[in-house]
Amino acid sequence: MDYCQQRDLEFLVIGEGSNLLFKSNFKGLVIHPLIKGIQKIDESQTEILVRVGAGENWDNFVSVCVENLWYGPENLSLIPGTVGSAPVQNIGAYGREVKDIVEYVEVFDTQNGELTMLSNSACEFGYRDSIFKHGESKRFIVTSTVFKLKKSADLLLDYGKVKEYFEEKPKQNLAALRDTIIEIRQQKLPDPEKYGNGGSFFKNPVIKKSLFEDLKMENDSIPHYPAEGNRVKIPAAWLIDQCGWKGHREGDVGCWPKQALVLVNYGAASGEEIYQFSEKIAASVSDKFNINLEREVRVIDSLPHL
Repeated sequence: MDYCQQRDLEFLVIGEGSNLLFKSNFKGLVIHPLIKGIQKIDESQTEILVRVGAGENWDNFVSVCVENLWYGPENLSLIPGTVGSAPVQNIGAYGREVKDIVEYVEVFDTQNGELTMLSNSACEFGYRDSIFKHGESKRFIVTSTVFKLKKSADLLLDYGKVKEYFEEKPKQNLAALRDTIIEIRQQKLPDPEKYGNGGSFFKNPVIKKSLFEDLKMENDSIPHYPAEGNRVKIPAAWLIDQCGWKGHREGDVGCWPKQALVLVNYGAASGEEIYQFSEKIAASVSDKFNINLEREVRVIDSLPHL
């Protein structure tokens, strides 16, 4: 980090950039870890520890796990990005979060120039959140992650239509669950190779139960899930859809017709245009439901400090 300090430069660590929205060019040093390797480092009769380099593609890692009958990340199939980004974002889908399988994260500490390990608890994982996104967010650069996986486990099916699709498979096994997750994602999410997008643009808001009860009086069918602290999680996609944004398009920016939570670039939209489009969506949800949407996508601009 001496290079940046000597030149008074900001630095930005990226994986595959799948969760970033650049409003303009970043004026600083971009670090792209390319550390590779998937290595079994320990195992017992029931569990296995696997170290994975930060530069490994996440879905490739999931595929390796399924091929080796290592249970844990299968519900996170087809999520774009690298393994190094997974603990930063605490990626999650279909009832599973990466924090559920992380044993510890190996990092480069920019304060002392040393490699160290952060335990699961030290990572301070939350909903799409971790220590890597707060406070001294630039202190640690992920170099690898060690996952604790199981050699057998009950498959996690109780989310959305996973069980319905899974039971249609000829065989109900680990590989079939991965195929199920991939099938569901491909049906409702745009292919980033065709339409630029950052996946879920907003987090699902977690609100007070009192606010939920007020909303339920006017929207009896409002979908919801229990959350910690006697709170309630509301699908952001439903809120956005109720405000009329699903499938809406302004120029080259649009809300995906099959999943309101995903904003897409249909052609030549700028980062600023996508950002302003998202601000309109958030404002309409706030006006209609008194709920403030929080972005899941990280916005990068040209300011000297991120």
